[in-house]
Amino acid sequence: MTTRFTELVGCALPIQQAGFGAVASPALAAAVARAGGLGMLGMHADPLAARLDALGDAWPVGVNFLMPFLTDLEEVELAASRARAVELFFGDPDASLVRRIHEGGALAAWQVGSSGEARAAEDAGCDFVVAQGVEAGGHVRGTLPRGQLVPSVRTAVGVPVVAAGGIATADDVAEALDEGADAVRVGTRFVASEQTGAHPTYVEALLAADGPEATVLTTAYRVGWDAPHRVLRSAVEAAEHTQREPIAEVGPIDDPVPVPRWSTLPPTRDARGAVGAMALYAGTAVSSIGRVEDAGAIVRDLARGVDRADRSRSGKPRSANRGRGI
Repeated sequence: MTTRFTELVGCALPIQQAGFGAVASPALAAAVARAGGLGMLGMHADPLAARLDALGDAWPVGVNFLMPFLTDLEEVELAASRARAVELFFGDPDASLVRRIHEGGALAAWQVGSSGEARAAEDAGCDFVVAQGVEAGGHVRGTLPRGQLVPSVRTAVGVPVVAAGGIATADDVAEALDEGADAVRVGTRFVASEQTGAHPTYVEALLAADGPEATVLTTAYRVGWDAPHRVLRSAVEAAEHTQREPIAEVGPIDDPVPVPRWSTLPPTRDARGAVGAMALYAGTAVSSIGRVEDAGAIVRDLARGVDRADRSRSGKPRSANRGRGI
């Protein structure tokens, strides 16, 4: 399936991995890219140059930055010089920052939560936007379900639109593409991949999550960043009942970093302590995840939804495919 997104980015499939901070390991981004999608790195305490080096020849890969924590513009310049795309989130679209990304040779993207923010991103010069529905795991920008947000963003802008939120299966992929998206963005399912940087306890909690009430949109985890986020309900309950303070620590054993209760930091593999009470970010589709899989196999499974949407579109009259979408 060729879309404006695949043509722009240069990947075989209209699938983007979410750049979920420290959990988005170079091994994961590389595996997604080699399987035909757009792999992503997130912000991390480890040097960006080393993580880019760890990608090897994997391509295309992007880098995600969170605006509230973006203090070193040289990191953006480095990402722009070595990655296919640089994506920004949770801040007003900034034309000067977009120009800096373009000058480095990368595509510029902004993750948005409304059609107005999408228009602002396009006006700032972004090459594509990610429309994040309220179903998404992690920090959530918008307030609308993906099924309402994606069509409104598609109508509002002329650049490719990536649908995010509540996407974990081939059926979800087909549905999002049928809503008018040029690509889909998947996060939670990749957290449960073999290449994840997430702590095993985090992954086990994802696999155990069941039912529509398994996640909650809250501001409970606000130490470090007071913003809405979607996490596993089990994590909130565990944090409410733990008496540990700090509840955990990360980093080297001989130089640990304490993690206070209600910290926004998710548990990476080196976390120790009450890991299940840390910020276990997850989207509403978490109940669809049944096992840990290779990231490449996950991409291939999601591609079945791409094929289904492609066949559906191929069977429609020519006029039905007009407009700003695929």
